[in-house]
Amino acid sequence: MKKFIIFLVGVLGICACIDEVALPVTTEFEYEVVNNDFTVPVQVKIKNNTEGADTYDWTFEGGQPSTSTDKNPGTITYNDAGEFLIKLEASNRDGSVDIKTETIRINPTINLDFEVEVLENNFSPVEVKITNNTSGANSFEWFFQGGNIETSREEHPENIIFTAPGDHRIRLKAGNGMENHVLEKSINVLPYLEAKFDYSVAFEDDDYQVPVKINLTNNSISTTNYEWTFEGANISTSNQENLDITLVTPGTHSIKLKASNGKEEKEITKTITVFENTNIREFNNVKLGINTAHNTNNRGAFYSAITRQVYSENEITDDIGAKIDFVYFGLNESFAFNKFVSPDQADTTAFSAIPNSTTTKIINNQELCNCTSSMSVSEFDAMSDDSIFRNMDINETTEGLTEFSNSVSPRIVLFQTSDQRKGAVKVKQFVRQGTNSYIVVDIKIQKEAN
Repeated sequence: MKKFIIFLVGVLGICACIDEVALPVTTEFEYEVVNNDFTVPVQVKIKNNTEGADTYDWTFEGGQPSTSTDKNPGTITYNDAGEFLIKLEASNRDGSVDIKTETIRINPTINLDFEVEVLENNFSPVEVKITNNTSGANSFEWFFQGGNIETSREEHPENIIFTAPGDHRIRLKAGNGMENHVLEKSINVLPYLEAKFDYSVAFEDDDYQVPVKINLTNNSISTTNYEWTFEGANISTSNQENLDITLVTPGTHSIKLKASNGKEEKEITKTITVFENTNIREFNNVKLGINTAHNTNNRGAFYSAITRQVYSENEITDDIGAKIDFVYFGLNESFAFNKFVSPDQADTTAFSAIPNSTTTKIINNQELCNCTSSMSVSEFDAMSDDSIFRNMDINETTEGLTEFSNSVSPRIVLFQTSDQRKGAVKVKQFVRQGTNSYIVVDIKIQKEAN
């Protein structure tokens, strides 16, 4: 707006006019990023400090809104990353115009993401491929715990090798110049390959006489493949992890396991010695209690060569009852009346009937038996296989069932079980301990009827 200055001078009424003077415009503004967060979406507050202006023409490149004619346009939102101009053109009625521009940098959102791919498998050494899928970042700091390379600033680092067993952290810190984000993952390295196995012999074969059933338990570590090699067994090779084999040839044999996992292999060999089959089991120093000892001191009188145990009456179940081979009955500590009885005749003595009992032929008294077969103490002691049993015909007679005393010691008692296994008991001691008295016996019995 033009300004006019009029001077009235005295009475002459003389008028002097001065040229018009335009007021200038000084354009000034500043901006503030809300929360100092330059990562999209970004909100920017505008403060107008312009002087001398009447009109304002704002341009916000990349912003929302993109233009404004308000003196104070408020808050501008940026949803895209990049460098953008903020421009203000201010003017007044006198035609004065001033322009100011500022550049604002809007950073992209950091989307932090990377993939860890174990090449081949997790067995040491483990090679890991890193795929960086991060967006919105321009700086990268990697940390590989226990790796052959522990740090890297590459956007796409090379493959990393881990060797030590256990968990290993992989961490990425990515930034855009204004802020940083961190993402961590882990991989597990399995222990070093180790070939290991244990073996156990079946209960019925613990005399190591062929055939011997062997249970092989594989304890190998970090293994995927197994290759067994056997000597003297029913099979020569196997790829199973765990298995049973049967050694059928007497001698010392090797059992070899080769374990592998695709990266390396290890071997372990053990030997086991097995013997000729004598087809005889021998049990020494078996204690069998008299009637009162059995009832009061839990010293059993029921014997099973199958389980190799002595049982008291209260321990007999349906299952155990079927496995009892013979019962000893001693009347008292004088040992004047002793006899072995068939399991199915237990209730003819002081005992109760045995459930699922079987029949065993018994010769208590060879002196009175008049049997076709007999065995002396020396023959019993010399017995190293079942050849004497194979030629023996055990016939039960009334006289042979007759009780015996302790007047003859040692004494041989012959028997034959219901499944035709033949055996002998050597009564070698009569131990007097009052009501807790017992006998001590050795037993030899066929493993299988022959």
